[in-house]
Amino acid sequence: MTADQDPALLRRWNATLLAARAGHEGPDPAPYGRNLLSRWAEPQRRYHTVDHLRAVLDRIDELADQGGEGGELELVRLGAWFHDAVYRPDRSENEERSAVLAEKALAEAGLTPHEVAEVARLVRLTTTHDPAAGDLNGETLCDADLAILATDPDTYGGYTAAVREEYSFVPEADFRAGRAAVLRHLLGLPRLFRTPYGAAVWEERARENLERELAELTTGG
Repeated sequence: MTADQDPALLRRWNATLLAARAGHEGPDPAPYGRNLLSRWAEPQRRYHTVDHLRAVLDRIDELADQGGEGGELELVRLGAWFHDAVYRPDRSENEERSAVLAEKALAEAGLTPHEVAEVARLVRLTTTHDPAAGDLNGETLCDADLAILATDPDTYGGYTAAVREEYSFVPEADFRAGRAAVLRHLLGLPRLFRTPYGAAVWEERARENLERELAELTTGG
């Protein structure tokens, strides 16, 4: 079975789209899900894969179970499905292209203009991961997307190795400098996680991982 034929994940997509549509008429959701899964399985991906999509969806569920869900949870889940649906590591407009794809596909799939606009907004928000105070939908998606930063050291090491593979076309010195700048930016934020659960459970470990990676990058480790 290839990643784009994952029946369990396709069932999750179908259930999410049908719930978001809330009884409105629309086309069969399955072809849209298969298209998205084929995108997430593209060969240039090493971190931004079907496994990442599944992990973000699982973290949204974890936040929901802990009372950290957004006001429109199914739209948050749709935001996860689309947030890296267009991904080329050598391009800077991936989030915008993903948002445009969401606008087109979800309008065809029967969502209301409000629902389509909200999903597209959430996708664009993953460019900065900086939701406004009180943006429950945005806080949930951004925290779920960044939760990889708070994993155990071995999982985090696999994440950083996969990111390096995606950027294999970048010379080592340039990659280290660019990655270090990203890590310093993240460490300089007052909070990485905005939901109460994320702040309480994920923040400390994420900062430990970021600080360790930064030290390795800047000392040649």
